[in-house]
Amino acid sequence: MTEHATPEAKERKRDRMKRYAKKAVTVPLSVRTSDLPKRAASAVVMLVVTGGAIWLGGFWRDVLFLAVGLICIAELVRLVWRASENVIRRLLGIAAGAVYIGYATYLLTRIDSLGILLLLIGVVVCVDTFAYFFGRTLGGPKIAPRISPSKTWAGLLGGAVGASTAIALYVIFGTALASANLMYLIFAGAALAIVAQSGDFLESWLKRRAGMKDSSNLIPGHGGVFDRIDGLIPVVILVGTVLVNHYPHWLDR
Repeated sequence: MTEHATPEAKERKRDRMKRYAKKAVTVPLSVRTSDLPKRAASAVVMLVVTGGAIWLGGFWRDVLFLAVGLICIAELVRLVWRASENVIRRLLGIAAGAVYIGYATYLLTRIDSLGILLLLIGVVVCVDTFAYFFGRTLGGPKIAPRISPSKTWAGLLGGAVGASTAIALYVIFGTALASANLMYLIFAGAALAIVAQSGDFLESWLKRRAGMKDSSNLIPGHGGVFDRIDGLIPVVILVGTVLVNHYPHWLDR
């Protein structure tokens, strides 16, 4: 005699069927890139504002960096506050985040070289852009689906290609690193892509803990400021620290 399945067993079966259906269905490329126009328009505005301030340099550049840093810290406080109800963890998280973002902001204000600033920002922009198109077009296995469901190995490969391309173009048209070995710089681009993605994963983990999709809704199609510079922060910390301690003459070229 066959026993009737319990409601719990039926629910588990439905959940399994939903998971199988999601794996079987291929989302059209047009759907996966439907937010591209809005993202592109916001990106143009951000590039104009950022590029203008950096080009003007001095006071305006530092005001931009300080404003971005303060907004980013405010968004981080919001994420940390929602990620934990433990007061000690909240305070430690906010303190660590403030040091993390504040140090990167300080390093940016130390760099007077237009070329180096454009290189740092260009590397991260290329990492994000190439990772977006490689990931959305190729799809494939996820890197860490529990932390960031949208990040794929194809996207990481695209990010490495983007960073290497940015550095190669800088070597070709720039002067500060013109004597460096091209293959070494391409390898450095791949390493910086991993560093940038690590910053992205850190923020994704924090957003997941907080139960939030974006750090804020400040930038249409992109979320918050923290969402846009999460990869730039560790790159600036790594490269900026090396420059300050070992190549200070490159900071004001």
